[in-house]
Amino acid sequence: MKVVYHERYRAVYSSDPAAQPGRIESIYNELTGISEFVKPEPANEEDLLLVHGKGHVEYVKAHPITYEVALLAAGGAVKASEIALQSEPAFGLIRPPGHHASQNSSWGFCYFNNIAISIEKLRRGGKIGKAAIVDFDLHYGDGTANIFQGVSDVTYFHPGAWNRQAFLDEISRFSASWRDKVDIVAVSAGFDRHEQDWGGMLKTEDYQAIGEIIKEFAQRACEGKRYAVLEGGYNHKVLGRNVRAFLEGLM
Repeated sequence: MKVVYHERYRAVYSSDPAAQPGRIESIYNELTGISEFVKPEPANEEDLLLVHGKGHVEYVKAHPITYEVALLAAGGAVKASEIALQSEPAFGLIRPPGHHASQNSSWGFCYFNNIAISIEKLRRGGKIGKAAIVDFDLHYGDGTANIFQGVSDVTYFHPGAWNRQAFLDEISRFSASWRDKVDIVAVSAGFDRHEQDWGGMLKTEDYQAIGEIIKEFAQRACEGKRYAVLEGGYNHKVLGRNVRAFLEGLM
């Protein structure tokens, strides 16, 4: 599996928990030696405007360091999607996260909606028709849901159970009940439901199970074409292990 990564993702671009020093490093160190790292190019403004309004882009642009890193994050998601479509599963080790970014607003440590930009660029480029997005972050990705509201060719799914087994069962039911073909499965991978993170619920091995469920879903729905990008996860002591477990399942 290829991991999309850029040194600038280590930049401390704001004071929020997603930008804290050591967060990206905790994952990078865990994946070193077992993954091939590939470098993305930053997204361009045309990419951003696929899902965001001009005013929102200008708002983020007023904060130069944040804008620079956010462009790279969106570009990292695009790179991961292209790898998944052409060759093998991929993971975007990116920040800032993106699933709380809507067309004209953002919150929750997000600026641009990385997963939405990557899907929409594939769709507008004629590379895919239909896509499924699975978001297992602690928080509902309102930005992603807003952007694709009314778009029948893109399905957004966020399990909401507040019990460990029920949460895994909900993802399994979604996968097992899926009957349509899609062209790619994208994942907003947030790790803040862990028992030692904000959600206080999932164990590290649960992330491997989630990865396995999504892998099987993709194999059935789109010949295995799948990729994920980092969203939440804030306890640096366990974050790297959780990401590694998920990727071991996803592979």
